[in-house]
Amino acid sequence: MGALTDLIYKGANAVAGLTEGAVNDAIKKYGGDREIAFPDTAYFFPAIFSATGVKVEKLETLTACVGVLKSLITNKEDLGDALNAGLAVAVGAEILEGLKFIEGNPYKDGPGIGFVPDPVIRSLGVPLVTGDIPGVAVVLGEAADPASVARVVKDYQSKGILTFLVGKVIDQAAAQGVKMGLEFRVVPLGYDVTAVIHVVTVAIRAALIFGNVKEGDLSGLLKYTKERVPAFVNTFGPLNEVIVGAGAGAIALGFPVLSDWDVVNAVAIPGALEYTGDYGEMVKKSLELRNIKIKVKEIPIPVAFASAFEGEIIRKNDMAVEFSSDKNVTCELVVMKEAAALEDHKITIIGDDVAASDSGPVNMALATYVEVAGAKMRVDFEPVIERKIHHWFNYIEGVMHTGQRNLFRIRIGKEAIAKGFKLKHLGEVIYAMVMDEFGVVVDKCQVTLVTDEAKAKEILEKEGMPRYEARDSRLASMTDESVDCFYSCILCQSFAPAHCCVITPERLGLCGAVSWLDASATKELTDTGPCQPIAKEGIQDEKKGVYDSVNKAVEAATHGSVGKVALYSIMEDPMTSCGCFECICGIMPEANGVVIVNREYKGATPTGMTFGELASMTGGGVQTAGFMGHGRHFIASRKFVSAEGGLSRIVWMPKELKADVSVKLNRTAKELYGIDNFVDMICDETIAVEPEEVIAFLKEKNHPAFAMEEIM
Repeated sequence: MGALTDLIYKGANAVAGLTEGAVNDAIKKYGGDREIAFPDTAYFFPAIFSATGVKVEKLETLTACVGVLKSLITNKEDLGDALNAGLAVAVGAEILEGLKFIEGNPYKDGPGIGFVPDPVIRSLGVPLVTGDIPGVAVVLGEAADPASVARVVKDYQSKGILTFLVGKVIDQAAAQGVKMGLEFRVVPLGYDVTAVIHVVTVAIRAALIFGNVKEGDLSGLLKYTKERVPAFVNTFGPLNEVIVGAGAGAIALGFPVLSDWDVVNAVAIPGALEYTGDYGEMVKKSLELRNIKIKVKEIPIPVAFASAFEGEIIRKNDMAVEFSSDKNVTCELVVMKEAAALEDHKITIIGDDVAASDSGPVNMALATYVEVAGAKMRVDFEPVIERKIHHWFNYIEGVMHTGQRNLFRIRIGKEAIAKGFKLKHLGEVIYAMVMDEFGVVVDKCQVTLVTDEAKAKEILEKEGMPRYEARDSRLASMTDESVDCFYSCILCQSFAPAHCCVITPERLGLCGAVSWLDASATKELTDTGPCQPIAKEGIQDEKKGVYDSVNKAVEAATHGSVGKVALYSIMEDPMTSCGCFECICGIMPEANGVVIVNREYKGATPTGMTFGELASMTGGGVQTAGFMGHGRHFIASRKFVSAEGGLSRIVWMPKELKADVSVKLNRTAKELYGIDNFVDMICDETIAVEPEEVIAFLKEKNHPAFAMEEIM
């Protein structure tokens, strides 16, 4: 190991010297009291905070951090010590990158994004645990052959792998036509090798956010990243000592490194540091090293199909065809039929097909009519399948979908049309995915796509609207009291082993993606899967929602980490969170109410904390009285913090969130309390953020929270 440890120590010592000099220069220039921080995080300098518990808020703190960094470099001929020196490289990289932010965001003009904010990490939680993002790749360096980088990155992209680029590979991939950005799950970080720390801190913050790893617990951190963060590194081009040192840090975190530079043969660590000169094998080998299994979906369409394209935006200038409810008749409908009435895999087009036009984008009607049959199929599964169409269409490269039912917009890009994309390919996607994801209950599926406006209108009026209204009536009549069971959901336990959601008709999963009907369908589809029924037995406290059966189920699901849950309370044993919640609710004592903030909101709240800071109070299966993660559409539920008086406690939320839930929130407030236009009584950031000003607004509006008993 002499050659390898020598390289690691040489790189670590070089980084230590560079870091120490940079810190001393910064203190000399700005003074030790100068504040320093990465943007939009509650975890300070995450690598330093997680490993030592030190909160870096001022330059002077970095002097001691440099001392810790240097202490990790023993220069001993021992692989374990050398890997610790690799962690020192990570600390040095974090400090060097942090110093870049002292006068603002140095990455604002691109091409890399630099630091990845906490809300982005939380938003990745669901696709990571569902397998839509099966792994995380770091592609680093500069390849001798730019086309090889593009092939590797596009291969990862087609498999849904979240890929971060560091170095000249950014320009090489861009020149080869690789689509980049968070929306494509190919993320350029920066040119300097130190930018690799920004993906390292994604893994580190996953441990803090989802895993309830405590700051200062280095062994717990390394165990979590090794066992639960499916990341790996590919390096292209010559390996200098700094890159080798950074690679040692990755290996210490449990992330194997695969290089195309054959010097690795002399310093290889089987399963951790390996070489391949075969770019066709690089992706396969990387996935094998991390034991990542990819379920390949072969669908006969002329463009790529992968979850990596779900965030793709089709701009007007790039659009060939649009189906939009504000211009034409649209609807998406899944209906259950008798098996004898269907021809499996039959795809029918009624009306004009899609095509490019010299005169600009074409606007068309579209009714997507999906008929399914199966011995285990139930009517309740119709809307569950129907909602998936949104995701499936967005997985298609060059197609964008928003909305659902009869209110949606689909755009097909010019590039997709040029590659031969037709309406039948939408049908092929629907058929393939219905049979892949719902094959347990669906035996036959046929798809009809209608662009003839009169016939599309007939489907909407005769079948669509009556079915939508019937479903809405059924959902409206479903209450926690009207069913005989709730459901557990442990989908997120791959990242948050101490968390378990309890799904009820009036409380969807905190990620916003799992309703009671979804959980019921999941149980039917996978009998031993993440959602299991919980019989409503042994009521202890009806107001707080405490059941013996729920407590037993949660205790079993969390392996004893959580023993009691009050389903309707924020103050006593609130339901735990994994960390990927859409919103977080926190007490504002001086207003006798609660503040709600969604992860998209980047500003301050009246509590004095941002979303990230509020969110750091919960997650990872921790119960913290006064804080609760939840989904957006739980806000308007009759059960929202009902033990403390319900939604009339809501005193502040961001304007965008308020607008999103306003209709349902006003309706529930009217039903429960007889309050008209309750949303108008709720403060937002355009009115006030400072507590005194918020309270003044609430009193002016005669907000009901002031007439309620003390919340604390």
